[in-house]
Amino acid sequence: MDSLPDQPTVERMARMPKVWQWLALLIFSILFAGALEFAALPAALLIGPMLAAILAGTNGATVRVLRPLFGAAQAIVGCLVAGSISADIFPVFYKEWPLFLGTVVATVAASSLLGWLISRWRILPGTTAVWGSSPGAATAMVLMAGAFGADQRLVAFMQYLRVIFVSMTAAIVAKLWVDTSGIEIPAIVWFPPIEPAAFAATLGVALVGSLIGKLLRLPSPFFLGTFIFGTAVHLGLGVTMQLPPWLLALGYTMIGWTIGLNFTRAILRHATRALPQIVGSIIILIAFCGGLGYMISHLIGIDPLTAYLATSPGGMDSVAIIAAAAQHVDISFVMALQSARFLVVLLVGPSVARLVARSLRE
Repeated sequence: MDSLPDQPTVERMARMPKVWQWLALLIFSILFAGALEFAALPAALLIGPMLAAILAGTNGATVRVLRPLFGAAQAIVGCLVAGSISADIFPVFYKEWPLFLGTVVATVAASSLLGWLISRWRILPGTTAVWGSSPGAATAMVLMAGAFGADQRLVAFMQYLRVIFVSMTAAIVAKLWVDTSGIEIPAIVWFPPIEPAAFAATLGVALVGSLIGKLLRLPSPFFLGTFIFGTAVHLGLGVTMQLPPWLLALGYTMIGWTIGLNFTRAILRHATRALPQIVGSIIILIAFCGGLGYMISHLIGIDPLTAYLATSPGGMDSVAIIAAAAQHVDISFVMALQSARFLVVLLVGPSVARLVARSLRE
């Protein structure tokens, strides 16, 4: 790793005034996020700041995100996840529930086995690989992993690398079926008009959910408490939340900075050494899910692209855009299966991680 900074460089970075460290971090975050957005890569607003923070952290930066800001960012993500769950998926799920359940269980089992093997072979420590291999809910898995004792930095490395691989593969596969070159992704309206009731509901859900998470002593209380409370009021009471892009960008930036600034040269070396195995596990999981899609296509007669996008292991936002661009794709089926797996991963992820940890100790 000759490209990593030498000790004098690290010491110079550490001696820089903190205001200059923050300024450098902000500038590089904007540059990296902008480049990723231009390349149409997923999760650019989170990955860009995280890459900038990794660069700063491995160069000896001493600045850190305040814990209340990190907690608020987790609550924002909790609101986002809760608001993304639509009641429309339940009729679709009910109609094909045995198929959906079998597909979700098979995907989670395959990803858990891959994570277990990576841990068993001591490529990555503890349950890190199990959290990193979870097929979906990338940001949620990263946030919860730290609360359960896994290395949050390496989990983030695995999860967002998988999101990029999965999203790009899905786009390539879709290209084989339908020409999406004329489809333009809608431009982001960074500062839309604020809807007072919906925005106030969002802030209220974040605050109350965070307090509930703390009172119940939930792991990752700001995220899980907000997610549980937000889902209850969204589905049960029909409460609509508004998360303007500027607020999401702030939340993603706080999370990316918190994770990235804790990277050290040793951790970065470890991640780089494990890169071939991590990429191999991602490719195996994509191929396995593609096989599930092939089986579903033949079992119920649904078109192959719909089946493939429905079983794609993660990158739900990107999959939704691709599905919407292809006119013959059954987007309700795609999003129902994606959402079902998303919820199952959130619910069983901690239990699977504990089970793997127990098996590794035996």
